[in-house]
Amino acid sequence: MDWQGQKLAEQLMQILLVVFAVAAFITGYVVGSFQLMLFVYAGGVVLTTLITIPNWPFFNKHPLKWLDPSEAEKHPKPQVAVTSVSKKKPNKK
Repeated sequence: MDWQGQKLAEQLMQILLVVFAVAAFITGYVVGSFQLMLFVYAGGVVLTTLITIPNWPFFNKHPLKWLDPSEAEKHPKPQVAVTSVSKKKPNKK
């Protein structure tokens, strides 16, 4: 799953869970059954899981292009500059 696919999966998960929560609340309120409300919401969670967790092809529309190992050796990693200057506060007594 690429980066945009992960973002899409997260957005779908949030939207679907809210939609199923509202639908479950309305269903439970109209019918007057707390148990039915929980079943509707649990079904929504299962459906959301089946939609967002597997690596479906529509989550891979923007694949990353990696460098070949030989090409990566030509471009060394940037080094972090280390500065050892420490600023200590003077002791006040």
